[in-house]
Amino acid sequence: MPYRAPADEFTFLLDHVVDFARVQATDLFAEASADLTQAILTEAGKICTDVLAPLQRAGDLHPARLENGVVRTSPGYAEGWQAIAEGGWVGMSADTAYGGMGLPMTLTSAVNEMMAGACLSLQLAPLMSQGQIEALEHHASDAIKELYLPKLIAGEWTGTMNLTEPQAGSDVGALTTKAEDNGDGTYAVTGQKIYISWGDHDLAENVCHLVLARLPGAPAGTKGISLFLVPKYIPDEEGRVGMANGLKVVSLEHKLGLHGSPTAVMQYDGATGWLVGPEQGGMAAMFTMMNNARLGVGGQGIGVAEAAYQHALDYATDRKQGRTEGETGAIIDHADVRRMLMTMRAETTAARGIALACAVAIDMGQATGAAEWKARAALLTPIAKAFGTDIGNEVAGMGIQVHGGMGFVEETGAAQFARDVRVTTIYEGTNGIQAMDLVARKMMDGGEAAHRLFDEVEASAEAAREVFPRLAEAVWQASESLRETTDWMIAQNHRVRFAGAVPYLRAFARVLGGHIHLASALHDRGGAREKLARFYIGRLLPEHASLLAQAQAGDTDLYSLTPQEFAA
Repeated sequence: MPYRAPADEFTFLLDHVVDFARVQATDLFAEASADLTQAILTEAGKICTDVLAPLQRAGDLHPARLENGVVRTSPGYAEGWQAIAEGGWVGMSADTAYGGMGLPMTLTSAVNEMMAGACLSLQLAPLMSQGQIEALEHHASDAIKELYLPKLIAGEWTGTMNLTEPQAGSDVGALTTKAEDNGDGTYAVTGQKIYISWGDHDLAENVCHLVLARLPGAPAGTKGISLFLVPKYIPDEEGRVGMANGLKVVSLEHKLGLHGSPTAVMQYDGATGWLVGPEQGGMAAMFTMMNNARLGVGGQGIGVAEAAYQHALDYATDRKQGRTEGETGAIIDHADVRRMLMTMRAETTAARGIALACAVAIDMGQATGAAEWKARAALLTPIAKAFGTDIGNEVAGMGIQVHGGMGFVEETGAAQFARDVRVTTIYEGTNGIQAMDLVARKMMDGGEAAHRLFDEVEASAEAAREVFPRLAEAVWQASESLRETTDWMIAQNHRVRFAGAVPYLRAFARVLGGHIHLASALHDRGGAREKLARFYIGRLLPEHASLLAQAQAGDTDLYSLTPQEFAA
């Protein structure tokens, strides 16, 4: 049951739903023509289908392992990484001055999603490098850029980000890793970091770590954090790797899933590092890396949802069980299996459209410098991350259910999707934190960015009334309900906002999903996309009403039980 990269689906959404033509019309991205876009999606799809997808099970059955201080990766991963590196896929959106393609983030997001659907464990490696490349482009000195960026972009070296410590998870400000000035332009970094994805491996000749640490005398909390680039091997001025740095892998985590991706506990013992950005500017630099990484993680959830859907569809088409209402005799003709498959596909489409709309906003913000586009990108990022990964988990779970008892048996591969995707709702900021970010920081403008988006959704619905009056009315009304709840939310204190944040984010995504499906239907009248839109808008969009009711329920009931009563 092979994975098939959905290149054609991306083409449709880019052309007809998220208006990628606006990005192509900018001076910055004028080279991303329709022909080039199609060529990229097609070629990337081939690599994902033919090279990366066959590695999916190998990584699960033969995990990365630590042997005598060296991390050995899963069978075939070295060849898979070579294909990614040689194809230029690591540096798609990187600066052309250092060997990147300079392509829109929208295309990078599409390719990354396909890679995640093919083999999520391996896809994490280029995603981490891409985040580091972006952080260095924005914050590093020219000397660091000239030395490190060409190597990272070419895939000769890889990048990581080191935030979390045993006592400092989401509370990054509690970190204790320290850095001391060596007096020669370098710093000695000492401390331990955990959950470091691709913290070490045998795919590339060097691993470059971005490490958050605190200089002597720096204030407590996030304001006192600085960022340092700490390579595994210290390179010379020509980029040749030299002596080993003062760091090591203590252990690899034994995880629920993503077995092919080595998640390391890293120890730094006076390791040589270079300051990236100004002193105490670490969080600003790291957030440059994390914001697009959050979009990337949303894409990981969507990619796994696509793969799980394909896997379930193939099984449902072949498996014969019981009397059915259709002609095939396969379980795809059972009503409940149909319900699950329709939901899986509809949810994946909605999440993919949201992620691509976010990427388009990022590109437009970069190309035009317009504050409105940057605000749109900021607003959509937590929604794209949280909804994309929630849907990845839900669709993977449905995939197991479609398989029935065979889904609980590891040999079918259905369970691996659920195990692999589970962490995506946790890392790069838990989905609860994404929701809190949406109702707090992203509403500091008084809801202006949200209202501009509602205006667009409703204008689109108005334009669709003549063709699809009932569908358009449902989307319009849902948008108005979301608008009213947004105004209510802005008027509340933070505790009340946070109490309703998760259902509010989900409702927001529900409405955007209706908007995306309605636009898809307009360009595929009578086709599968119109039928899918009718399913989504008729069956899934109505959930927004109950979600918005939860969002406005306040905080009293959440805080009504005492800690003792929880345990009673």
